[in-house]
Amino acid sequence: MASVALKQANAAPPTLQDSQTNALLTLLNLNNTTQPSGTTTQPAKGSALKVPAPSGPPVWKILVLDQYTKDVLATVLRVQDLRDVGVTLHVQLHSNRPPLPDVPAVYFVSPNIANIRRIVQDLEKGLYESYHLNFVEPLPRALLEELAAAVARDGSGELVEQVLDQYLSFISPSPSLFSLLPPPTAAPASAPNAAPGPSTPSPPHSSYALLNSPASTEQQIEEEIERIATGLFSVVVTMGHVPIIRAPRGNAAEMIAKKLEQKIRDAILSSARSHTSSLFAQDSSGLSNLQRPLLLILDRNIDLTSMLSHGWTYQALASDCLEMKLNRVLVSQPQKRSYDLDSKDFFWAKNASNPFPQVAEDIDTELNKYKQDAAEITRSTGVSDMNDIAQMDLSANAAHLKTAITALPELTARKAVLDTHMNIATALLEEIKKRGLDELFSTEEAITKQTAQALLEFLRNPKAGATPTATDKLRLVLVWYLSAPDSAISKDDVAELEKELKAAGADVAAFEFVRRTREISKMMAPSALGGSSTPVPGVSTPGGELFKGFSALGNRLTDRLKDGGLENLISGVKNFLPANKLLPVTRLTEALMDPSAASNQSLQETDEYIFLDPRAARNPNAGLGISGVGAPGAGGGGSGRARRMAFSEGTVFVVGGAGYVEYGNLEEWAKKTGKSVTYGGTEIVDPGGFVRMLENLGKGAA
Repeated sequence: MASVALKQANAAPPTLQDSQTNALLTLLNLNNTTQPSGTTTQPAKGSALKVPAPSGPPVWKILVLDQYTKDVLATVLRVQDLRDVGVTLHVQLHSNRPPLPDVPAVYFVSPNIANIRRIVQDLEKGLYESYHLNFVEPLPRALLEELAAAVARDGSGELVEQVLDQYLSFISPSPSLFSLLPPPTAAPASAPNAAPGPSTPSPPHSSYALLNSPASTEQQIEEEIERIATGLFSVVVTMGHVPIIRAPRGNAAEMIAKKLEQKIRDAILSSARSHTSSLFAQDSSGLSNLQRPLLLILDRNIDLTSMLSHGWTYQALASDCLEMKLNRVLVSQPQKRSYDLDSKDFFWAKNASNPFPQVAEDIDTELNKYKQDAAEITRSTGVSDMNDIAQMDLSANAAHLKTAITALPELTARKAVLDTHMNIATALLEEIKKRGLDELFSTEEAITKQTAQALLEFLRNPKAGATPTATDKLRLVLVWYLSAPDSAISKDDVAELEKELKAAGADVAAFEFVRRTREISKMMAPSALGGSSTPVPGVSTPGGELFKGFSALGNRLTDRLKDGGLENLISGVKNFLPANKLLPVTRLTEALMDPSAASNQSLQETDEYIFLDPRAARNPNAGLGISGVGAPGAGGGGSGRARRMAFSEGTVFVVGGAGYVEYGNLEEWAKKTGKSVTYGGTEIVDPGGFVRMLENLGKGAA
């Protein structure tokens, strides 16, 4: 056991998505752990998920889901993955289901009264051979007692094989990205027998709106903080590590951090007292005090700019320009189609965080590679087209036929992926051109150099052929306002900008809310917060390496874009590649994970953050240092420096919403420094959605 534990400690840690997928596969295997030596579920390049090999033939079963768990499952598993673990049918809990009395049923649902009552009905009717009840988060004692009383009353106890808490109440669309499940009231009703997949659109729940609205009651805020802490506890349990928790003082982040610490502390104490296995994997391996990770909990108001700015990476543009929910992207032109993008998509996994020009270049490279591979097969088999392989002379080409049949599924799958990304890239290119996103991006990259007059001129006279939307203009103004020092903003400038925004059809309620928020909190500009803004070497000159892709993509899209706009698009952004700068959340993460590389200003800021160690003994100084030792007191001059330490792994969680621009920046920093960082938020919010939140808050406070 010790040698296995040490091997696991030295191996690359599984991502949050890997850990969640493993937990789901174990659940679907009736909670029988397969291959305890540590089989991973990381996908092979461009292939489906590797499902742990069962110890015997699969147990065929039915899977019963509700709306929330459907989204959890659909984000990391496909229908074929369910088949591989013996799931023959997946159905909605609140639908009319025929009895299958000789089949075991795996229930994976939320712990609420409506679900408990429906499960009791199913037991009473004897729909299935046996019931394996799994709850996405801990089942409250009152509901457990209700379930037990109903089972005892109906005499159906022998049918219930398992009742387990699974701690999986979060969604992980990428290996290092997650968001929490929405509260029950935000979930839409689902169609009966719907297949696992992203749920139908509904008014999204907004933690940011609830926590920042003056209309929110104290009870609502308390319930929201409890919900967020419970969701974060699921993330911590799934990762299997007990983290060191840091958070700024005096806001919702601090309240959530303290609640989460208490939940972890209670879980550790409970397992120690009852001598049951710990929720945290490291406790059983004896490595609980080695390689402790960081959990940094931040408030969204620490940086609104990242949520509003126009991104230039593939995933940021997809989130901004297209309808994106979970892993599904909806493209409206030339015809409405949806595409699934996830870590099993080799092109998305490789290019999601890359600048768009580089993505275009890689599409061209991959298409050429595909053509060469296809040509090699057709040459060796003697057919003129891949589709004619079935017409081959089998007697003369047996060896070549075997090669072709082996290679054909992989080539077909690769072609389908490339077609998907060609269509998405085409749609993005149209949006860039139509809205002038290149100009907006380049203006925001140099936003600290912009004056109010220059901004007004840009709003009144955008680039020829481009028509930024009213929301685009509003976002640009908000980014400028949040980035400019107080001395650069006059009341006259604000009035002029408001007038111009109104003329463009924008709702200025969001501007009014941001102004009030800045006045209250005195938010500092990202440039003033110690982030470096050094341009990437070698890419700021015309014809830079990252722009080759535009011409490549342009050549392939000439039949779709015949008006010559592509060249103008390229020239418009040649000198405005993403600067190598740290956004505020990345800068604060660096100060806590790699203090030797951080600026003094960042260190001074993070030194004041609360420090919580759930493993430390309770004492008057608890939370001020590891095990409470050597910490002179809250806010003490030496206590902050004493708490500085380096971390190789960390999780950054933003209360109020996460965004792809921020995620990409943090991911890039982690890649450069060799750190393992997971990023998440209460929700993943696109820029347009965040503007609507601000508008609603502005109207509510008016």
